Amino acid sequence: MSATILDGKALSKEIRREITEQTAHFIEQAGIVPTLAAVLVGEDAASQVYVRNKQRACEQVGIESNLHRLPAETTQDEMLSLIAKLNKDPAINGILVQLPLPDHIDESRVLDAVHPLKDVDSFHPENVGRLVQGRPRCLPCTPHGIQQMLARHDIDVAGKHVVIVGRSEIVGKPMALMLMQRNCALGKSATNGTVTVCHSRTHDLPTITRQADILIAAIGVAKFVTAEMIKPGAVVVDVGINRTDDGLVGDVDFEAALEVAGAVTPVPGGVGPLTITMLLQNTLAAAEMHAGG
Repeated sequence: MSATILDGKALSKEIRREITEQTAHFIEQAGIVPTLAAVLVGEDAASQVYVRNKQRACEQVGIESNLHRLPAETTQDEMLSLIAKLNKDPAINGILVQLPLPDHIDESRVLDAVHPLKDVDSFHPENVGRLVQGRPRCLPCTPHGIQQMLARHDIDVAGKHVVIVGRSEIVGKPMALMLMQRNCALGKSATNGTVTVCHSRTHDLPTITRQADILIAAIGVAKFVTAEMIKPGAVVVDVGINRTDDGLVGDVDFEAALEVAGAVTPVPGGVGPLTITMLLQNTLAAAEMHAGG
Protein backbone atom coordinates (compact mmCIF):
# COMPACT_ATOMS: atom_id res chain seq x y z
CA MET A 1 0.00 0.00 0.00
CA SER A 2 1.14 3.54 -0.74
CA ALA A 3 -0.90 6.24 0.97
CA THR A 4 -2.36 9.29 -0.73
CA ILE A 5 -0.46 12.42 0.29
CA LEU A 6 -2.78 15.22 1.40
CA ASP A 7 -1.17 18.35 -0.04
CA GLY A 8 -1.75 21.28 2.32
CA LYS A 9 0.10 23.73 0.11
CA ALA A 10 -2.17 23.19 -2.88
CA LEU A 11 -5.32 23.29 -0.77
CA SER A 12 -4.12 26.43 0.98
CA LYS A 13 -3.66 28.20 -2.37
CA GLU A 14 -7.20 27.22 -3.37
CA ILE A 15 -8.73 28.58 -0.16
CA ARG A 16 -6.62 31.75 -0.30
CA ARG A 17 -7.97 32.48 -3.78
CA GLU A 18 -11.46 32.30 -2.27
CA ILE A 19 -10.45 34.60 0.61
CA THR A 20 -8.90 37.08 -1.84
CA GLU A 21 -12.21 37.33 -3.71
CA GLN A 22 -14.21 37.59 -0.49
CA THR A 23 -11.88 40.28 0.88
CA ALA A 24 -12.10 42.36 -2.29
CA HIS A 25 -15.90 42.14 -2.20
CA PHE A 26 -15.97 43.13 1.48
CA ILE A 27 -13.70 46.14 0.90
CA GLU A 28 -15.87 47.27 -2.00
CA GLN A 29 -19.09 46.92 -0.01
CA ALA A 30 -17.96 48.14 3.43
CA GLY A 31 -15.16 50.53 2.51
CA ILE A 32 -13.02 48.90 5.20
CA VAL A 33 -9.72 47.06 4.75
CA PRO A 34 -9.52 44.09 7.16
CA THR A 35 -6.51 44.68 9.42
CA LEU A 36 -4.52 42.27 11.57
CA ALA A 37 -2.18 43.49 14.31
CA ALA A 38 0.63 41.07 15.13
CA VAL A 39 2.62 41.37 18.34
CA LEU A 40 6.10 39.82 18.44
CA VAL A 41 8.21 39.92 21.60
CA GLY A 42 11.93 39.09 21.53
CA GLU A 43 14.19 37.60 18.90
CA ASP A 44 13.02 33.97 18.68
CA ALA A 45 14.05 32.91 15.18
CA ALA A 46 11.10 30.56 14.57
CA SER A 47 8.60 33.17 15.73
CA GLN A 48 10.09 35.76 13.39
CA VAL A 49 9.71 33.36 10.46
CA TYR A 50 6.10 32.60 11.41
CA VAL A 51 5.20 36.29 11.69
CA ARG A 52 6.91 37.11 8.39
CA ASN A 53 4.96 34.32 6.67
CA LYS A 54 1.72 35.59 8.16
CA GLN A 55 2.44 39.15 6.99
CA ARG A 56 3.18 37.93 3.47
CA ALA A 57 -0.01 35.87 3.44
CA CYS A 58 -2.06 38.90 4.51
CA GLU A 59 -0.64 40.98 1.67
CA GLN A 60 -1.47 38.26 -0.86
CA VAL A 61 -5.19 38.27 -0.02
CA GLY A 62 -5.65 42.01 0.48
CA ILE A 63 -5.55 42.14 4.29
CA GLU A 64 -3.56 44.86 6.03
CA SER A 65 -0.96 43.62 8.52
CA ASN A 66 0.59 45.77 11.27
CA LEU A 67 3.58 44.33 13.15
CA HIS A 68 4.38 45.50 16.67
CA ARG A 69 7.91 44.26 17.39
CA LEU A 70 8.86 44.52 21.07
CA PRO A 71 12.21 43.84 22.78
CA ALA A 72 12.62 40.71 24.92
CA GLU A 73 12.82 42.83 28.09
CA THR A 74 9.30 44.25 27.53
CA THR A 75 7.40 44.06 30.83
CA GLN A 76 4.03 42.43 31.27
CA ASP A 77 2.42 45.78 32.03
CA GLU A 78 3.83 47.24 28.80
CA MET A 79 2.50 44.25 26.90
CA LEU A 80 -0.96 44.60 28.45
CA SER A 81 -0.94 48.33 27.70
CA LEU A 82 -0.31 47.62 24.02
CA ILE A 83 -3.09 45.03 23.92
CA ALA A 84 -5.49 47.54 25.51
CA LYS A 85 -4.53 50.13 22.89
CA LEU A 86 -5.14 47.67 20.05
CA ASN A 87 -8.47 46.64 21.57
CA LYS A 88 -9.65 50.26 21.45
CA ASP A 89 -8.38 50.96 17.93
CA PRO A 90 -11.37 50.72 15.54
CA ALA A 91 -9.03 50.19 12.58
CA ILE A 92 -7.76 46.90 14.05
CA ASN A 93 -10.01 43.88 13.42
CA GLY A 94 -7.80 41.08 14.66
CA ILE A 95 -4.99 40.77 17.21
CA LEU A 96 -2.38 38.03 16.99
CA VAL A 97 0.05 37.51 19.86
CA GLN A 98 2.92 35.36 18.58
CA LEU A 99 3.78 32.59 21.03
CA PRO A 100 5.88 31.72 22.94
CA LEU A 101 6.29 34.83 25.08
CA PRO A 102 9.32 35.43 27.33
CA ASP A 103 9.16 33.58 30.66
CA HIS A 104 8.57 36.74 32.70
CA ILE A 105 5.28 37.45 30.89
CA ASP A 106 2.16 35.54 31.94
CA GLU A 107 0.90 34.11 28.64
CA SER A 108 -2.62 33.50 29.95
CA ARG A 109 -3.03 37.05 31.19
CA VAL A 110 -1.97 38.47 27.85
CA LEU A 111 -4.22 36.19 25.79
CA ASP A 112 -7.15 36.84 28.13
CA ALA A 113 -6.62 40.58 27.64
CA VAL A 114 -7.31 40.40 23.88
CA HIS A 115 -10.90 41.46 23.19
CA PRO A 116 -12.99 38.38 22.29
CA LEU A 117 -14.19 40.03 19.06
CA LYS A 118 -10.58 40.59 17.96
CA ASP A 119 -9.34 37.18 19.10
CA VAL A 120 -8.56 35.64 15.70
CA ASP A 121 -6.72 32.71 17.32
CA SER A 122 -9.80 31.82 19.42
CA PHE A 123 -7.78 31.52 22.62
CA HIS A 124 -9.95 33.79 24.81
CA PRO A 125 -12.00 31.89 27.44
CA GLU A 126 -15.22 33.38 26.08
CA ASN A 127 -14.48 32.05 22.61
CA VAL A 128 -13.43 28.66 23.97
CA GLY A 129 -16.75 28.51 25.83
CA ARG A 130 -18.67 29.36 22.67
CA LEU A 131 -16.82 26.55 20.87
CA VAL A 132 -17.85 24.09 23.60
CA GLN A 133 -21.47 25.12 23.05
CA GLY A 134 -21.19 24.83 19.27
CA ARG A 135 -21.61 28.61 18.78
CA PRO A 136 -18.14 29.75 17.68
CA ARG A 137 -17.34 33.18 16.29
CA CYS A 138 -14.03 32.14 14.76
CA LEU A 139 -12.58 28.64 14.84
CA PRO A 140 -9.09 27.86 16.15
CA CYS A 141 -6.75 28.05 13.17
CA THR A 142 -4.95 24.70 13.17
CA PRO A 143 -8.01 22.56 14.01
CA HIS A 144 -10.05 24.45 11.41
CA GLY A 145 -7.33 23.86 8.83
CA ILE A 146 -7.48 20.13 9.57
CA GLN A 147 -11.26 20.11 9.31
CA GLN A 148 -11.07 21.91 5.97
CA MET A 149 -8.47 19.45 4.70
CA LEU A 150 -10.62 16.45 5.58
CA ALA A 151 -13.81 17.96 4.16
CA ARG A 152 -12.24 19.14 0.90
CA HIS A 153 -10.70 15.72 0.32
CA ASP A 154 -14.12 14.12 0.86
CA ILE A 155 -12.97 12.35 4.01
CA ASP A 156 -16.06 12.00 6.17
CA VAL A 157 -15.74 12.33 9.93
CA ALA A 158 -19.34 11.34 10.74
CA GLY A 159 -19.49 7.97 12.42
CA LYS A 160 -15.71 7.51 12.29
CA HIS A 161 -13.43 6.87 15.24
CA VAL A 162 -11.07 9.83 15.52
CA VAL A 163 -8.07 9.45 17.83
CA ILE A 164 -6.17 12.60 18.75
CA VAL A 165 -2.73 12.18 20.30
CA GLY A 166 -2.14 15.37 22.28
CA ARG A 167 -4.35 17.47 24.56
CA SER A 168 -3.04 21.00 24.05
CA GLU A 169 -5.23 24.09 24.24
CA ILE A 170 -4.17 25.00 20.69
CA VAL A 171 -4.85 21.72 18.86
CA GLY A 172 -5.92 18.65 20.84
CA LYS A 173 -8.78 19.99 22.93
CA PRO A 174 -10.41 22.29 20.34
CA MET A 175 -9.99 19.64 17.62
CA ALA A 176 -11.92 17.15 19.73
CA LEU A 177 -14.68 19.68 20.39
CA MET A 178 -15.04 20.55 16.72
CA LEU A 179 -15.17 16.99 15.42
CA MET A 180 -17.76 15.85 17.96
CA GLN A 181 -20.23 18.67 17.18
CA ARG A 182 -23.56 17.82 15.54
CA ASN A 183 -23.00 20.21 12.63
CA CYS A 184 -20.78 22.99 11.28
CA ALA A 185 -20.48 25.28 8.26
CA LEU A 186 -18.88 22.44 6.29
CA GLY A 187 -21.85 20.14 6.92
CA LYS A 188 -22.66 17.20 9.16
CA SER A 189 -20.16 14.92 7.42
CA ALA A 190 -17.35 17.13 8.78
CA THR A 191 -18.51 16.54 12.36
CA ASN A 192 -20.28 13.78 14.33
CA GLY A 193 -17.08 11.84 14.93
CA THR A 194 -16.51 9.52 17.88
CA VAL A 195 -13.46 11.16 19.43
CA THR A 196 -10.80 9.74 21.75
CA VAL A 197 -8.13 12.06 23.14
CA CYS A 198 -4.85 10.47 24.18
CA HIS A 199 -1.72 11.93 25.74
CA SER A 200 1.66 11.07 27.24
CA ARG A 201 0.09 9.24 30.20
CA THR A 202 -2.32 7.11 28.20
CA HIS A 203 -1.78 3.41 28.93
CA ASP A 204 -1.16 1.09 25.97
CA LEU A 205 -1.37 3.96 23.49
CA PRO A 206 -0.69 1.86 20.35
CA THR A 207 -3.75 -0.27 21.02
CA ILE A 208 -5.92 2.84 20.99
CA THR A 209 -4.30 4.52 17.99
CA ARG A 210 -4.72 1.33 15.94
CA GLN A 211 -8.48 1.70 16.35
CA ALA A 212 -8.49 5.09 14.64
CA ASP A 213 -10.13 5.62 11.27
CA ILE A 214 -8.65 9.13 11.48
CA LEU A 215 -5.48 9.59 13.54
CA ILE A 216 -4.35 13.13 14.43
CA ALA A 217 -0.86 13.42 15.88
CA ALA A 218 -0.20 16.59 17.88
CA ILE A 219 2.10 15.54 20.71
CA GLY A 220 5.24 17.45 19.78
CA VAL A 221 7.67 14.52 19.59
CA ALA A 222 9.55 13.80 16.37
CA LYS A 223 8.41 10.62 14.59
CA PHE A 224 6.47 9.52 17.67
CA VAL A 225 3.77 7.71 15.67
CA THR A 226 5.21 4.59 14.06
CA ALA A 227 3.72 2.22 11.49
CA GLU A 228 2.72 -0.20 14.27
CA MET A 229 0.45 2.48 15.74
CA ILE A 230 -1.57 2.99 12.55
CA LYS A 231 -4.62 1.04 11.43
CA PRO A 232 -4.21 -0.09 7.81
CA GLY A 233 -6.00 2.36 5.54
CA ALA A 234 -6.42 5.05 8.21
CA VAL A 235 -6.18 8.77 7.51
CA VAL A 236 -3.17 10.18 9.37
CA VAL A 237 -2.93 13.93 10.03
CA ASP A 238 0.45 15.11 11.31
CA VAL A 239 0.39 18.42 13.19
CA GLY A 240 3.93 18.21 14.53
CA ILE A 241 6.77 20.53 13.51
CA ASN A 242 10.04 19.34 15.03
CA ARG A 243 13.47 20.70 14.15
CA THR A 244 16.04 17.92 14.03
CA ASP A 245 19.51 17.38 12.58
CA ASP A 246 17.73 15.93 9.54
CA GLY A 247 15.58 19.03 9.12
CA LEU A 248 11.86 19.53 9.82
CA VAL A 249 9.96 16.37 10.69
CA GLY A 250 6.50 15.73 12.03
CA ASP A 251 5.14 13.68 14.93
CA VAL A 252 4.60 10.80 12.49
CA ASP A 253 7.24 8.60 10.88
CA PHE A 254 6.17 9.72 7.42
CA GLU A 255 7.94 7.11 5.31
CA ALA A 256 6.64 4.29 7.49
CA ALA A 257 3.11 5.74 7.49
CA LEU A 258 3.07 5.79 3.69
CA GLU A 259 3.18 1.99 3.70
CA VAL A 260 0.24 1.55 6.08
CA ALA A 261 -2.11 4.52 5.97
CA GLY A 262 -4.71 5.29 3.34
CA ALA A 263 -3.85 8.99 3.39
CA VAL A 264 -1.25 11.05 5.25
CA THR A 265 -0.20 14.70 5.53
CA PRO A 266 3.46 15.59 4.97
CA VAL A 267 5.68 17.84 7.11
CA PRO A 268 6.34 20.43 5.88
CA GLY A 269 3.57 21.17 3.40
CA GLY A 270 0.63 19.59 5.20
CA VAL A 271 -1.28 21.25 8.04
CA GLY A 272 1.09 24.24 8.42
CA PRO A 273 0.01 26.29 5.38
CA LEU A 274 -3.64 25.80 6.31
CA THR A 275 -3.10 27.21 9.80
CA ILE A 276 -2.05 30.56 8.34
CA THR A 277 -4.87 30.43 5.79
CA MET A 278 -7.46 30.00 8.55
CA LEU A 279 -5.94 33.01 10.34
CA LEU A 280 -6.68 35.05 7.21
CA GLN A 281 -10.24 33.75 7.11
CA ASN A 282 -10.72 34.64 10.79
CA THR A 283 -9.39 38.16 10.24
CA LEU A 284 -11.87 38.72 7.43
CA ALA A 285 -14.67 37.27 9.58
CA ALA A 286 -13.73 39.62 12.43
CA ALA A 287 -13.84 42.60 10.05
CA GLU A 288 -17.28 41.52 8.86
CA MET A 289 -18.49 41.28 12.48
CA HIS A 290 -17.15 44.76 13.27
CA ALA A 291 -18.72 46.24 10.14
CA GLY A 292 -22.05 44.69 11.08
CA GLY A 293 -21.96 46.37 14.45
